[in-house]
Amino acid sequence: MTAPHTIRTERLLLRPFHAADAPALLPVLESNQDHLSRWIPERVWRPVPLPGLARRLDAFAAAFAADLEWRYAILSPDGTTMIGEVDLFSRAAGGRVPYIEADRAEIGYWLRADMAGRGLATEAARAMLEVARSLPRFTQVMIRCDALNAPSSAVPARLGFALTATEHDGSDVLHVWTLALG
Repeated sequence: MTAPHTIRTERLLLRPFHAADAPALLPVLESNQDHLSRWIPERVWRPVPLPGLARRLDAFAAAFAADLEWRYAILSPDGTTMIGEVDLFSRAAGGRVPYIEADRAEIGYWLRADMAGRGLATEAARAMLEVARSLPRFTQVMIRCDALNAPSSAVPARLGFALTATEHDGSDVLHVWTLALG
């Protein structure tokens, strides 16, 4: 694996998802549907029965091990409370690609509603920024946020990213924040 398996920050434990996380993740997804569905893809926020969620998490773990994408569970420092997800995706000009084909990275994140507003998304995204800096293929990092999601857009602003583009994805308007690595 290219990305570290476990990352500890001041207030968080970040580690790859695995099937055994399904029982802890399902109630988070169920209770946060309204909060998450406005901002992240349905294939990520949609609660499904435990066997299906376990398969989804197994696929995340396989993609992590294959250096296709790195999806981390955001947990309390002791690993007992599921807080959300932070991701690092390899990209090229045309979109997401395997790491071996990438020249840039994208950070994604979401938190359960009751944990928002505490700086945890910024802390987790900062950890992903450090991972991106450690990987030699990446020359820049981007964060894409719905233009209406002010709390999410505050994260890249706090981390020194510049708003560099606006994209239209169907009816959604996305702000693209970029930071050059060097």
